[in-house]
Amino acid sequence: MIPPRLLRLQAALGPDAQLALVGGAVRDELLGRPHADWDLATALLPEAVMARARTAGLRVIPTGLQHGTVTVILDDEPVEITTFRSDGDYLDGRRPESVRLGVSLAEDLARRDFTINAMAQPLDGSGLVDPHGGQADLREGVIRAVGDPLRRFAEDGLRPLRACRFAAQLGFRIEAATLAAIPARLGVARKVAVERVLVELTKLLTGNHPGTGLEHLCGSGLLELWLPELGPMKGCGQNRHHRFEVWDHTLEVVRLAPPDPALRWAALLHDAGKPGTRTEAGGEVHFYGHEDRSLELAGAILGRLKAGHALTKEVLALVRHHGVHPEPGWGDAACRRLLKRLAEDGLALDRWAAFRLADQQAKGIDDPEREPRHAAVVARLEALAAARPPLAARDLALDGAALMALAGRTGGPWLGALQAQLLEAVLEDPALNTPDRLEPLARGWLASPAGAAPPPGRRGPRPGP
Repeated sequence: MIPPRLLRLQAALGPDAQLALVGGAVRDELLGRPHADWDLATALLPEAVMARARTAGLRVIPTGLQHGTVTVILDDEPVEITTFRSDGDYLDGRRPESVRLGVSLAEDLARRDFTINAMAQPLDGSGLVDPHGGQADLREGVIRAVGDPLRRFAEDGLRPLRACRFAAQLGFRIEAATLAAIPARLGVARKVAVERVLVELTKLLTGNHPGTGLEHLCGSGLLELWLPELGPMKGCGQNRHHRFEVWDHTLEVVRLAPPDPALRWAALLHDAGKPGTRTEAGGEVHFYGHEDRSLELAGAILGRLKAGHALTKEVLALVRHHGVHPEPGWGDAACRRLLKRLAEDGLALDRWAAFRLADQQAKGIDDPEREPRHAAVVARLEALAAARPPLAARDLALDGAALMALAGRTGGPWLGALQAQLLEAVLEDPALNTPDRLEPLARGWLASPAGAAPPPGRRGPRPGP
């Protein structure tokens, strides 16, 4: 349903504006999918749009006049309006060098990427404008380029990735000629800014059918172009604890993890180090040290894609701790140490737990006790966390100032070493975390060789000759 505010905008611009809803909004409305953007196209030139909107008392922002786009603020929300246009030559593999304004709506739709995005719904109540069969492709679940796919992909190198992304979001198949055109246009795709690639890959990963999109990336050459470190996972066999090879296991983890950017990126990258660490001895396959190698590769990939700090930090924390599997035989102290490590990385327990469950389920081994065992582990960790045990030096009942006063020393490396020793003690027994009980522990450490103060005037070993 078209929001009333857009109908008010149509009235403000006048019937000759030929205002129409275009692009993804039309597609999602026909599919009944929620969406946030309401992109509009018009026969009016940008100057006329701005003049009429301002006459109606609306705020206008000239966001992209060179491409015929202005933004009108309606009910405190931005709405983009672009003049019907055709595009000139694409030389940078991303944007046209020039645009021609004042063309027909049919010409405007002909420049768009896929048929399902090349429909328009005029706001005057007239019927759907669909010159390229987009509605039929929606019914059949097909992603098809408008016109010649080789030409479409030569214009904009992001379009092949968008095809894979729509397949992941909608569960559609990519039409054969459209899919076959992707490998021939990898050189154009290489020109796309990595920031845009990251956005599209994240949308792909968080779609309802991420495995479909990832398989298209793998088969088309786009994976090798942007995520070459993941290629060796294909065909890398695992051990008896896994039903699937590394790549297929990864697709399963991505599918099973909650559709959240950090969790899905971690799912994609958590076993990237397995192919490089695979060994076989006595008929057993091992991946010793794969967590560290996966962490290294994940950091390199996210850095190359210029991922933000928050996303990178959580993904790396999930990868770092994905191999930790608490067992029923763990003591409370061991569980508190795990909570400490998660806290040091800023990783919430529920996020770690959700990722761990997806990873365990994706092994593909029938185990009716897996979910109950996981739930019991998480419940135990939650109960221990609810008691708010000391997990960092700042949680100690004696702070740094108190410890320096007790030792009669100024700060230095000794202070961190003492705090680590005390923290280890209270992880074993949180009841020790009172000033009266920590003080004798601190004095004992200070009197030991490890805690002895250096002689006056000495700050460490003398330099050699």
